[in-house]
Amino acid sequence: MTVQAYILIQTEVGKSSEVALAIAKISGITMSEDVTGPYDVIVRAEGPTIDELGKTVVSKVQSIPGITRTLTCPVVHL
Repeated sequence: MTVQAYILIQTEVGKSSEVALAIAKISGITMSEDVTGPYDVIVRAEGPTIDELGKTVVSKVQSIPGITRTLTCPVVHL
């Protein structure tokens, strides 16, 4: 079973489109969209394990220039 999460991202002013496009190119990212509200970009990511998903978030997503903060919300199946 694949582990999935939504990543809520805040960016520097005027950087949301640039950030969303850069993130969309990362392996394991299934959706990356600009939004309005307290977050600027919402991403859906998936990986084979929670550890692999974490590696994607920490090493790849958070290294994108223009990101100021991320909040990762793992999907649960209740």
